[in-house]
Amino acid sequence: MAGRQEVVNFGCRLNIAEGEAVRAAARAAGGRDRIIFNSCAVTDEAVRQARQAVRRALRERPGADVVVTGCAAELEAKRFTEMGARVVRNDAKARAESYGGAAVTPGTLAYAPALSGAGHARAFLGVQTGCSHRCTFCATVLARGTARSASADAVIAAARTALDRGQREIILTGVDLASYGDDSETTLAALVEALLALPVERLRLSSLDPDRIDDALFALLTQEKRVMPHVHLSLQAGDDMVLTRMKRRHRRADAVRLVERLKTARADIAIGADLIAGFPTEDAAMFANSLALIDDCDIVFGHIFPYSPRAGTPAARMPQVGRAMARQRAAALREANGRRRHRWLDAQIGRTASMLVERDGVTGHAENFVAIRLAAAAAPGTIIDVRMTARDGDRMIATTIERDIAA
Repeated sequence: MAGRQEVVNFGCRLNIAEGEAVRAAARAAGGRDRIIFNSCAVTDEAVRQARQAVRRALRERPGADVVVTGCAAELEAKRFTEMGARVVRNDAKARAESYGGAAVTPGTLAYAPALSGAGHARAFLGVQTGCSHRCTFCATVLARGTARSASADAVIAAARTALDRGQREIILTGVDLASYGDDSETTLAALVEALLALPVERLRLSSLDPDRIDDALFALLTQEKRVMPHVHLSLQAGDDMVLTRMKRRHRRADAVRLVERLKTARADIAIGADLIAGFPTEDAAMFANSLALIDDCDIVFGHIFPYSPRAGTPAARMPQVGRAMARQRAAALREANGRRRHRWLDAQIGRTASMLVERDGVTGHAENFVAIRLAAAAAPGTIIDVRMTARDGDRMIATTIERDIAA
């Protein structure tokens, strides 16, 4: 009898989606009890958490096959091996032979779409991996290589699987999602249009590079009702000098102009953004520009973290502002973002929304990604109309006003 196969995902939505392929590969391989850590390396804290989890597993589960894969495993393979874990490279983590004891030589394999499991009402669908931009702070290209896209046919097949099992919202994700198709002469907009030919009711896009939102994608974000009014932008900073030193391809005015255009075309769009605090050479004035960006771009969903040097990246060799300062500035950004988000959520009180109910029957998200808790349970996996009655921290409380009869 095959042993238990446990997968622990760290980090981004793409890792969550890929974790299901890892789980399927491990099950196919069989063997003794196995715990696989699908690690992240976006910050040194993410790597530290992976190391800590691996140490604990090695200590508490001495009979298990402890495996580390993902981005941290790529960057610190020797360290994890010396700890006593087995390392599986990113390129090979979805292959059963990686967990069966056979040696697998990683290479530049065609990227297969990664679909998360059926445990949530929403399905994460990874359609792209790697990045070809080489921002100075980022180790992703070291861990995942240059940008590669899954074929549109394979993505559509995976989306059909999600729809067939009753998942009514699909979230497209990738390391550099907006670059989808660069290696195959297509575009993200073309993929979205192809997916909308399916009976998908809600389609959401994860983080987008503002420099890559072309007219076709802009039109879909602002005019297509089944594309959710929630745009998360990879902004990283709000100061032009910092953006230049990061080797980003947009400037502050570009970000502000883009948000203005989005909100003019579709007023209910909610803006999220990735922001890094304490980038090397960032002084007080530069940080002030990033702090002001939260209001200037109406950022209500901030993904904010302090800069941490990643070995092998150009930014690690630049003059550092120090970890304490980076953490202090990240806290200030989070506080400002929290105030903005709470004002926005307070303005939702009394409004109606369409909510996708999660498997627990009481939580879910509105079209604009507002997190909602129902006052009374509804059928899991349904899309219902609700009225938001109060704010509870970062979540809205809502009552059902009309149930979905086509669940």
